[in-house]
This record gives sequence, C-alpha cells and structure tokens, in this order.
Amino acid sequence: METALKISLFIPCYVDQLSPHIGIAMVNVLERLGHEVNYPEGQTCCGQPAFNSGYFPEAKKVADHFLDTFADADLVAVPSGSCTAMIRKFYPELYQDSPQAKEVSELGGRVFEFTELLVNQLGVTDVGAKLNGTATYHDGCHGLRELGIQDAPRKLLENVQGLSLVEMDEAQSCCGFGGTFAIKFPQISTAMTQVKLGSATQTEADYLISGDPSCLMQIGGYFSRQKSSIQCLHIAEVLDQQ
Repeated sequence: METALKISLFIPCYVDQLSPHIGIAMVNVLERLGHEVNYPEGQTCCGQPAFNSGYFPEAKKVADHFLDTFADADLVAVPSGSCTAMIRKFYPELYQDSPQAKEVSELGGRVFEFTELLVNQLGVTDVGAKLNGTATYHDGCHGLRELGIQDAPRKLLENVQGLSLVEMDEAQSCCGFGGTFAIKFPQISTAMTQVKLGSATQTEADYLISGDPSCLMQIGGYFSRQKSSIQCLHIAEVLDQQ
C-alpha cells in the first residue's frame, strides 16, 4: 500500500450549501485509499464570484483568507475544476507584483482538482467503485480549458465496475452556467443547456457525470424541468459507490 498522505479539503460554496454529499463522497474515497483527510474549518469562498464580476480588491480579501487557512496544507483536494482554476491560475493575477506572489505560486502547486489528484498525484485509476449502467461525461470549462483535465476522470470511470462510458458529441461544450452569465443572459444560457440535453440524450446514457458541481446544478436543474430520465452525478459520488 502506498504511503498515507495528509490531504486538506477545500469545499466550494455550491457543495457546502447545496450538495454536501459530494464532499462526503470525496472524503470516503480518500479515506478508503488510506489517506488522512483534514477539513480546515475556517475556510470560506475562494473569491471567484467577486473576481469574475470585476471586484478585484474584494476578491483579494477572500483570497487572503484562503492563503491563511491553507498555508500549512501539504495537498489540497477540491471537487471543482472551477475553484481549482481560480486558485491556481487566477490568484497569480490578483497577487502580481505582491510580496505574497511566491507564496501564492507555491500554494497553487499543492492545490488539485479531485480527479487529477487521484490520477496524476496519487497514481490511482481504480478505487474499487461499482455502478451499473451507461454514463456520459461533461467537461467543465475551467477544468478542461484552464487546467487541461480531460483524461483523468475518464480513466477513473473506465475502471468503475458495471459502468459503460459513452462520449457525447457536446462533451466539451459549455453547459451555459458561467456564474453570472446565466443570470445576465438567461435565454442564451438555457439554449446552451438545451444543446447539452440533446447531446446527452442521444447517447442513451443513464447518467451524466461531471467534476464540477456548478455545472451539475445548471444541467441537473434543466434536465429535471424537462423530465429527462438522465441522472446527474458528481464523479466523487460515482467513485464512492461500492
């Protein structure tokens, strides 16, 4: 068995408030692999909503708190490509020419989206999960485009016993959420999710799986209103199945 590591959790706002079971599933998987999981209770938001809205000083205040909270973390696991990208890719913009720039860069190198942590850092592609059915995968924009995460979740899903993975044509298309985009442009946002539903339906999949909870909120909400039989799941929930 590999050496046990101490892994700190950063739980995004959407998971904390709306989908805490995703965080619990991530803990179950990591502990089953023999690692020590730590939850810094002082954590809050990563600052992405303010940053994306152009409120950079306000975003930096939130980021300051993140840096203080996770300063001593060996590894940080995040069930969201979006929040991981904020910390690793956009924090350096907030702290450019700042005395904290080096600290930001070093901490960013220890923060990983859940599937890339499992596959690329821990060397795990099979966690012993079981789930019967057919699934298709949605690539969240930040995870795919900012972090280059594409193969890791698929490698993990290919090793889920009983699960067949079928790619949809629009796997890499935006789901239409985009944070405030969905609020500012609801008709365009809805049309984008409609495309996602059509593409997923063509695969005849039982499940649509993603690594980003904000995408799943958008997609799952629309699928539900359209009476779709496709169940939306976070990949941590799938990997937690025994």
